[in-house]
Amino acid sequence: MKVILLQDVKSLGKKGEIVEVSDGYARNMIFPKKLGVEATPKNLNDLKLQNRHAEKVAQENYEAAEALAEELKDKKVTVKMKAGEGGRTFGSVSTKEIAAAAKAQLGLELDKKKMQLPEPIRSFGVTEVSIKLHPKVTGKFSVHVVEE
Repeated sequence: MKVILLQDVKSLGKKGEIVEVSDGYARNMIFPKKLGVEATPKNLNDLKLQNRHAEKVAQENYEAAEALAEELKDKKVTVKMKAGEGGRTFGSVSTKEIAAAAKAQLGLELDKKKMQLPEPIRSFGVTEVSIKLHPKVTGKFSVHVVEE
């Protein structure tokens, strides 16, 4: 019997796959636990429509991420820090502070967990920060650290 999986099933397949299982396994395990449905023409058509919709949503997310990366390219965020000895910052600038400053100055919600700093910012000046907006898209923007 051909079955369309509604969830990932260990040692059988992933969600959305069409697999061949025995009739008893389908009736006694797959259907009662709602792990899959029978591969009828109607269900196959529904699966095809769901896949098309998922591809369309993924493409829209990718295009939105590219647009945001293009918008961020020439943006600058200013962060104020207290000065310590020798013209260095007192402490370091974290991604949380950068995200808060970006929201206040640019009006953009940037996820602090997706920002990639090679090392903490511990000096005044301009630093380039990259942010992972999508698995295929990385944006960059400038962070200007000034003395408070």
